[in-house]
Amino acid sequence: MAINKKVPLRKCVATGEMLPKKAMIRVVRSKEGEVSVDVTGKKPGRGAYLSKSEKAVEIARKKNVLGHQLEAQIPDTIYDELIFLIQRESIL
Repeated sequence: MAINKKVPLRKCVATGEMLPKKAMIRVVRSKEGEVSVDVTGKKPGRGAYLSKSEKAVEIARKKNVLGHQLEAQIPDTIYDELIFLIQRESIL
């Protein structure tokens, strides 16, 4: 008998779709208020998940969804880093 593992799902803050955790990118705000991209998904702090699509990043940038979720100011470098990571992963 095969045992099916439960796949953890997370909700994209930009598109609202439920996807497996590994298909998402986590952006985290530390206690000090510093916002960074969490590639490992294990950094401490308040996190928000975005699906790995440039469309989702652009929606998040336009509507400032990450800023509202993390209650912090999101620099443009974070969005640029997210797009870079998505493009790099699509090449590999």
